[in-house]
Amino acid sequence: MQKRKTFRPWQPEQNTQLPPSPREWLSDVHQVYFLLELVDELDLSQLLIPAQAKDPRGEKGFDPRMLTLLLLYAYCVGIVTSRRLERACDEDLAFRALTANQQPEHSRISEFRRRNLVALKGMFVQILRFCQKAGMVSLEHVALDGTRVQANSSNHKAMSGCSGRRRSWTRRSTP
Repeated sequence: MQKRKTFRPWQPEQNTQLPPSPREWLSDVHQVYFLLELVDELDLSQLLIPAQAKDPRGEKGFDPRMLTLLLLYAYCVGIVTSRRLERACDEDLAFRALTANQQPEHSRISEFRRRNLVALKGMFVQILRFCQKAGMVSLEHVALDGTRVQANSSNHKAMSGCSGRRRSWTRRSTP
């Protein structure tokens, strides 16, 4: 008589499916943990001083350190829009571990980025330098001054066929 195959327990209605601590959700060598250790080494005064000077009444804001690391990690994994970042904070375990299971709205993320754009640029340069010291990146070909590389094709040439067809649909014949 053959033994029946058994499976791991699966109970989608149970209260907690994930470990209680977000730090247990990822492997020990995940990039998020490097960033969480790095935050204490950074000079965050340009972000913290204006945030602490705000009126203490009203809803409490998110920690500027968390929002800074959130933006940095998002850029590392290719997420640049605030709406996609909001969704990632809800659906992606790495983002949930980074934010300690907080889900900032896209408007808060966007406002933080807009208000602190100059300070964040300096912060990212600091972080790149720390990563270089740790041997994680080589800064031989990184442009920190914001220069762009020109591509071989242009938007005007690429869109001319499509836009030409669109114009022909909207053209009215004259009697």
